[in-house]
This record gives sequence, C-alpha cells and structure tokens, in this order.
Amino acid sequence: MIDISQFFGSSPSYSELLFFSFIFSPPSSIRILFFSCIDMPAVPPGKQILVTGCNGFIAAWIVRLLLQKGYTVIGTVRSEDKGLKMKEILKSNGLGEGFDFIVVSDIIKEGAFDEAVKGVDAVIHTASPVVLSSEGDPQEIIQPAVRGTRSILNSTLNHGNETVRRLVFLSSTAAVLEVQLMPNIFNEENWNNESVKEAEELGRKALAMSKYRASKSLAERSAWKFVDDNKDKLKWDLVVLNPPFVFGPITHDVRDPSALNVTTAMMYDTITGSGKYAQDLTAGNCWIDVRDLAEAHALALEKEDVANERIVVTAGPYLWQEWVDLANSLAPTHFPSHSNLAKGSPIPDGTRPSYRVMYDTSKAHRLLGLKYRSREECLQDTFADYMARGW
Repeated sequence: MIDISQFFGSSPSYSELLFFSFIFSPPSSIRILFFSCIDMPAVPPGKQILVTGCNGFIAAWIVRLLLQKGYTVIGTVRSEDKGLKMKEILKSNGLGEGFDFIVVSDIIKEGAFDEAVKGVDAVIHTASPVVLSSEGDPQEIIQPAVRGTRSILNSTLNHGNETVRRLVFLSSTAAVLEVQLMPNIFNEENWNNESVKEAEELGRKALAMSKYRASKSLAERSAWKFVDDNKDKLKWDLVVLNPPFVFGPITHDVRDPSALNVTTAMMYDTITGSGKYAQDLTAGNCWIDVRDLAEAHALALEKEDVANERIVVTAGPYLWQEWVDLANSLAPTHFPSHSNLAKGSPIPDGTRPSYRVMYDTSKAHRLLGLKYRSREECLQDTFADYMARGW
C-alpha cells in the first residue's frame, strides 16, 4: 500500500492525485489513501446547474453567485420575455456568459421539467407560489406547491437520472416551526403539522400564514417521501434548505415597490410606515440575508457530506421594531429619499428583546460552514439598492 501523503503532504490537489495515479500505474496495484482533509465537491464549479424559477428574488441571487463561482446555469422562467430580461440583468452585472434559460410556463404540468433537466449536473428547485390570502381555499396554494415539487422530482428521475448528482430543494422554516410550542428553539427535527391541521380543518377560514406554512410543510414532506419511495432508482441525492424570512437587496426585475415579493415588501412597507404589508412592530420572526441564502445553496452543491440532509439556515431572530430602529439610525445618510420613516416605540439601548421564535443553526455551521451578514450590512445594502432604483 502506498501512502500518497509522503509525496504531496496531507492535502493533495486534484491534479496531484491524477499525476500520482498515472505515475504509479497500473491502478489495480495501487491503494490510494483518501484523507478526511480532502474536500472533494459533490458538484464542483464548471458543472451545469438547473435553477427553477430563476428570475425570482432568491433564485436570481443564486444564479448570480453560481456564475461568479464558475458554474454554468440553465434557468427556468414562465415566459420568453422574463428569460431575456434575466439575461439583460446578468449582462449588466458582467455575467453575460454561462447563462441560458428554458421556458416552463406551468410548473405543475406533468413533464414540465423533462427537457430542462436533460444533461445538467445538479438541480436547485426554488419555484413555488408565495401567496398570503386570508380568503382563498388553502388548496389553491398547497396543490401548486406539492405538485410543482413532484413535477421537478419526477422529471429529474425520469430524464436526468444519469447526469444529475444532487437536487437542492428550497423549503422554509415554515415547514419546521411548531406554532403550538412557541416560544421555543426549533431545529431540523421539528415539523409543522399544526398549520397543516388548521388548513385541513378550517379551510378558507384558516389564517393566511397557516395556509402558506401548510404548503411548505406538505411540499417538503412530498420531496422526502419521493426520495424514500424511489431510493433504489435514484442516482442523485437530496439536500433541503430551510430559511426563515429573507431580506436584502434585489437583483431581479422589479419595476417599483408595489411589485416586490412578499418578504421584501414587508421590509419596505414596515420601514416606510405605509403599504399593505406593513407589520406590527411588536411582532417578529427570524431572518437571513438573501445573499447568504444564495451562498448556502452553492455550498449545498459543493459539500459532499450534506447528502440527504435537512438544514435550517438563519442569521437569527428579530422584532420589527429592531429593524425600524436600525433604519432610523441609518437614515437620512443611507436613505435620504425618505425623511419620515416609521418610529414605533424605540427599544432602549442595552435592552434585549424577548423572542418567541429561534432556531438552532449548529447543523448549518457544522455541515456548510455558513456565515451570516449583520442586520446593519443587510439594511445598508438594501437602502443603497432602493436609492439606485429611485425609490
């Protein structure tokens, strides 16, 4: 047996491993020791990644980061115009090469992703409805979420099984939070069954947030069930990421604040003190910067030992009053276009708020090594984005 550490040290590069295998051929006579310190990416840069719903708030940042890291990206969009606009935005950011798109107008249609998955090395599935309706039937959001999940999984199994190595599924802490146990610290072992029960029993009368949480919980459960049901056929593994509320600057096509997605609209409306998504300042949840969430997706591709893991990713808890206080401390220097921001009841310096929801993120730290931006950096960059857009 030959120990290659005596030639190249404890951390040989890929090229050194290749050189070693040729010098000491034939391979059958060699037993190469692979050390735990060798971090061989599951899906390394240079590979082709399919990103569903690529022109959304989160997905657009994922695409941008993947291109910066050297991946090539195929994105799904609902129309040709959306794909062309995405190309235009990427080009304006110096990322015109390595991206193309395919139109998938209806993600819940059987076979919707059949062509999109062919030949790609990994899939990142972000496409899912986010509708907070207090009046509609819960199934109007649950069924698209579940059927869209099954659609991408079926297509990947039936038409991408020979090339795809990993599917990264964007879920949510909405699928983790056990509302009846609040206040509490939750982790990957928790599942939100209470919201599913509420949606089933109350139907249209269920809370809007409960309908949304039920859709995320049921969609994620359907993904894990699919993997379990098809474990003897699958040649790829599943990684699920569960973020909370996602804030930060935007990099996709948004014409004005009225067209913001729900979480970014919450931030804009709450800080400016107007709009239908303005939040109760005494309420709160947990959050993550969209750019850190994009990084989590890239790491989920690269890390070999995250296969078939469920990972909560969050920068920490907040009260909306804390964001408002921070906004006022940054304005008008960073947000001169708005002189009258919401004020609420500022939290005295040195006072630690009482949070009702927190998550244990030790698994994300251990498996991904993920680091998080601060609230101040997130909000400063968000304000800079608002100003650049003339808002």
